[in-house]
Amino acid sequence: MLKKRVIVALGGILLISTAVWFDRPLPWFTVFVACYGLLAVLEFYRLVAVSRVRLLAGFGLVWTLLFILSPHFDYLLTIPLLLASAMVLPLVWLVLRPRREGAFTSGTWAIVGVLYVGWLLSFLVALRLEAGRNWVFFALVTTFGSDTLAFFVGWVLGKHRLAPGISPNKTWEGAVAGVFGAVIVGLFFTLATPLGLPLGYGQVMLLGLLVSIFGQLGDLVESLLKRKVGVKESGNTLPGHGGFLDRMDSVVFAGVVVYLYCVLIARIIV
Repeated sequence: MLKKRVIVALGGILLISTAVWFDRPLPWFTVFVACYGLLAVLEFYRLVAVSRVRLLAGFGLVWTLLFILSPHFDYLLTIPLLLASAMVLPLVWLVLRPRREGAFTSGTWAIVGVLYVGWLLSFLVALRLEAGRNWVFFALVTTFGSDTLAFFVGWVLGKHRLAPGISPNKTWEGAVAGVFGAVIVGLFFTLATPLGLPLGYGQVMLLGLLVSIFGQLGDLVESLLKRKVGVKESGNTLPGHGGFLDRMDSVVFAGVVVYLYCVLIARIIV
């Protein structure tokens, strides 16, 4: 299983890196995120049984795609419209539906899927468009560094359970190691390389800490969802890694953190 995990991870890293780096003749990162997001929200709807309601599932797919594409348009116009319609349309469907048994739950999960997958992934697309590829690489690489070190340290040295009621395998030792992993990897972005960012050591340490903490919180959120629906993995599409949701849980939360830090704090400091 470890061999499969490494092979799939290397292939995924190559694909994502290519998509982030090149933006001609198409915005390849947006294309990649859009395809990934649609597969992830389908997986989400399968877990929570929304896929059985075709109208809601179709709505979720379309709105997830619209959210992911929204950074390419006027944010001040598209985001309020998408948020309002994402909330209102499922509620209208609920009112007009003849049989309402279980409809409220399905409508709620449809909204959650759109916001969790579509809206959160849109922050990564916005980061690529507004700040450039190096910031996206920072968000992705520090998250991977955090996840990787947390996994191996927790596997070898982990003794104290972090959240036994949500994810019994996660430990405090792994969580702390994850923070160090994000910070150590982040320090490479202070070097004079093609991936360098205008960040000082203090900024990298702070941002690495935030990426790791929120990334691990995102992981726990997805673990809670899986526990609620009674599955160990969200899918088996990615050998050794589970499903698409399993691979985006940390990244989407970390992406929001890096985007907000970049647009609200980093530019002010610089």
